[in-house]
Amino acid sequence: MAFKNVRAVIMDGLRQKVHDDAEERDNVVEKEIKKCPPAQHQEDGAMAGSGGTKARQVKEPSGPNGRTVTQNVRLLNRCLGNRFMDDKRKRSYNSLVVGRSKSTATLLQWCPFIDDEFNCQKFGRPDTQYLKYAWQPDSCNLPRFNGVDFLMSWRGKKIMFVGDSLSLNMWESLSCMIHASVPTGKTTSVNQDSLHSVTFEAMQDYGVTLFMYRTPYLVDIAQESVGRMGLYDDGSGLYKDMNRLEAYYKGMSTWAKWVDLNVDPAKTRVFFQGISPTHYQGREWNQPKKNCYGEAEPLSGSAYPGGAPPAVAVLNKVLSTIEKPVYPLDITTLSQLRKDAHPSIYGEGSGTDCSHWCLPGLPDTWNQLLYAALIM
Repeated sequence: MAFKNVRAVIMDGLRQKVHDDAEERDNVVEKEIKKCPPAQHQEDGAMAGSGGTKARQVKEPSGPNGRTVTQNVRLLNRCLGNRFMDDKRKRSYNSLVVGRSKSTATLLQWCPFIDDEFNCQKFGRPDTQYLKYAWQPDSCNLPRFNGVDFLMSWRGKKIMFVGDSLSLNMWESLSCMIHASVPTGKTTSVNQDSLHSVTFEAMQDYGVTLFMYRTPYLVDIAQESVGRMGLYDDGSGLYKDMNRLEAYYKGMSTWAKWVDLNVDPAKTRVFFQGISPTHYQGREWNQPKKNCYGEAEPLSGSAYPGGAPPAVAVLNKVLSTIEKPVYPLDITTLSQLRKDAHPSIYGEGSGTDCSHWCLPGLPDTWNQLLYAALIM
């Protein structure tokens, strides 16, 4: 049963197969995914996490290859390796194209959707090597991003990113990746307070809209008439202070309850971006006097010396308790290795930014993972 007329967030709408090339592409992906190591059997719809697994209450429909999105994401996350390869050896990093053409790179750098805070080349970054790496999983090959295929597969659908400036990073990346595939196509942009959108129409009338809802907090922060009190309210009482990871767990648990109460899996698919790391503390990669400034190459190897951020364990625990399907994109380790990919001082504003990412750059890989999860 193909996915049709279904909505999703982050994805709002599931792919439907609309052209002949999709069958050939699906066969290639099917062969590649078989290279992944076998997984231990789990119930369809179950999601693994550090806190254990909990069977989903909703049975998901299968896609063209007989797999659900949960199974696609599980296969994808199991295949995620962390080797960064130099593009000169045709083992690249940029997620758009392995050995991409100069014209594609130019289109990406002149993308009209890139904010100045991410536009490293515009603000004088002297090196371009960070644009020439491709990320290759250890166990299987990822499908190359195809913007035209993406638009045809999602014709008439909507995709919404919900989050802070890191979600904005990813939204602008996907907008630019698609724009590079149809540079002369018609687009309509709308900016309205916290809600931004780009609709790709072109001659084929794709009608694909990418939304970005800017909300820095998944759980609201209230300011009372007496002023900011600096208190945590979890519904059972007020706390003057709280361990930050405990606060994160409570906030994520509130979000998880909202998903279980409000999301209809037959209409909506929810992807979770995962934890995006920072590179302010060089001691995490055994260079204590450094941060991301001046870094021009990724870390070698497949493991980050500083280990996983503590928030990852919290996230996995929360995701393991949600009864509705939520699909995690495991971006953390592959992003930790990219200490070279931040704006640093080459963006709008003062200071050194080791939190966000240059565009084009690492978020393109995040969107390649999203694309792979949807077309497998």
